[in-house]
Amino acid sequence: MKYRRLGKSGLTVSALGLGTNAFGKRADVETSISIIHQALDFGINFIDTANIYAGTASETIIGQALAGGRRHNVVLATKAGLVRSEGPNGSGSSRFHLQQELDQSLQRLKTDYIDLYQIHTFDPHTPLEETLRTLDDMVASGKVRYIGASNYAAWELMKALGISERKGFEPYVSMQTSYSLADRTPEQELVPLCLDQGLGIIPYFPLAGGILSGKYSEEGGAPEGSRVQTDPGFNRFLDERKIELGRRVSSLAADYGCSPSALSLAWLMDKPAVSTVIAGATRPEQLADNLQSAELNLSAGVKQQLEEWSTPFRFGEPFAVYRLS
Repeated sequence: MKYRRLGKSGLTVSALGLGTNAFGKRADVETSISIIHQALDFGINFIDTANIYAGTASETIIGQALAGGRRHNVVLATKAGLVRSEGPNGSGSSRFHLQQELDQSLQRLKTDYIDLYQIHTFDPHTPLEETLRTLDDMVASGKVRYIGASNYAAWELMKALGISERKGFEPYVSMQTSYSLADRTPEQELVPLCLDQGLGIIPYFPLAGGILSGKYSEEGGAPEGSRVQTDPGFNRFLDERKIELGRRVSSLAADYGCSPSALSLAWLMDKPAVSTVIAGATRPEQLADNLQSAELNLSAGVKQQLEEWSTPFRFGEPFAVYRLS
């Protein structure tokens, strides 16, 4: 496994991370724990979750999996800010909501600290000073070690960094965003910003929800157990342009002697500012497939071909973005 610094921080993370939003939903408890242990055994040290994944089941399962002495080997990341419950304080990044959610996440994860605590999305209703001071206090308390942002626009992220510098608050060290061959929109503003300010990018949906794995390129529609079947809302991400990209990636991967998933992940790991790529898995075989990406060294010709095919996806709408209404 390859390891990298998370931005300009001193924190070292595996080039391939484990995304866990399917744990407790599309993967049962036993399978999820098996995947976590498999990931750790193969050198993955970055595990990403959130307080809303599968209700709260993802965090609970991770807590069970890391019991018995495995917690200290893990860079554990979670998030708060999207809608957690009904009511006036059930979402957002206010001091009230964040302190409440952090304590509950710690209980579910069976730990007394979070390595990377991320704001899940920009909160237009809470002053950034309140959010950033709250996060600074969390770091000072020892409950949080590093902080990161997710689903921020470039101007929102730069404003937050400016406030932290002016006020002397702990700064964001990472930015989590949708980024893949099927979504290169971060390259317009976020990537240059993160390179300039020293933040590590953590792509989510690195396989465009499975489109780049080739599973939607085959005849006969969606395969059994795929995200389209378990989450009908995912259909909104499917269109012929993305499916055709998946077909092309699959063909190139076959010629290159690897899986389309490994090829897509390896391309993303090679991009500037990317620190760790979080890929989910619902079966151990999927994780084993993804692990190949960390060992691939793509030729200049393969990189150029992928760049050409994916260039149109630098423009237009992001593949996914999650915001508070």
